[in-house]
Amino acid sequence: MSEPIRLQKWLAEAGLCSRREGERWIEAGRVKVNGKVVTILGTKVEKGDKVVVDGRPIPPKRAERTMVLALNKPTGRICTRKDPEGRPTIFELLGRGHPRLISIGRLDINSEGLLLLSNDGDLVHKLTHPSSEVPRVYRVRVHGRVSSTFLEKLKEGVALEDGHTGPLTVALDGVQGANSWLTLTLREGRNRLIRRIFNVFEMDVGRLIRVSFGGVELGEVPRGQWRNLTETEIRQLWRMAGK
Repeated sequence: MSEPIRLQKWLAEAGLCSRREGERWIEAGRVKVNGKVVTILGTKVEKGDKVVVDGRPIPPKRAERTMVLALNKPTGRICTRKDPEGRPTIFELLGRGHPRLISIGRLDINSEGLLLLSNDGDLVHKLTHPSSEVPRVYRVRVHGRVSSTFLEKLKEGVALEDGHTGPLTVALDGVQGANSWLTLTLREGRNRLIRRIFNVFEMDVGRLIRVSFGGVELGEVPRGQWRNLTETEIRQLWRMAGK
């Protein structure tokens, strides 16, 4: 580290958390710099500063290469490291021996499919920042038949309580009994966005499967298992992140 950088970025580059999570740690008074509690987000640190989180000294960015895992998340697991309600988490599927990994976006407990995790907080931040507009592709099973008129409405985007989605890329894959399968591409990661989109039309989502993130796909990874991304795939994600 040659130039002073914001404390939350320093925490992310040390592999501890995402920048957003680092901001929450700072505001909660969990971080000290040179023996003093820091709660101001604009605080910068530089070479030689001593950073402590929850009483534990943290060395600067670790000398380890960027690692990204592709996990085939099953339903019934949450994406936080610990859950006060004792629900199973995705991190229990990874086993031991990994550096601290951060999920690149999340899937809710009832969603499944591709979930990327990385030890590089800077990469996580850039890929999940709204300005990156990284494409996320999902297969969605909804209850009910889907008309061409409905598809056109989706393509125009949907007004939600926290803002308009903008135009959507959507295609009807087929009909299975009383259900329709769609492929939907988003370029943002708002909480439960797809389910809220279909709630506007009073349609229930029966299954929600992420199949691609930034052009990276799972491949032949069984449910509940994971694989390491190749160097080519990681470079692709960095390009998506604008670096």
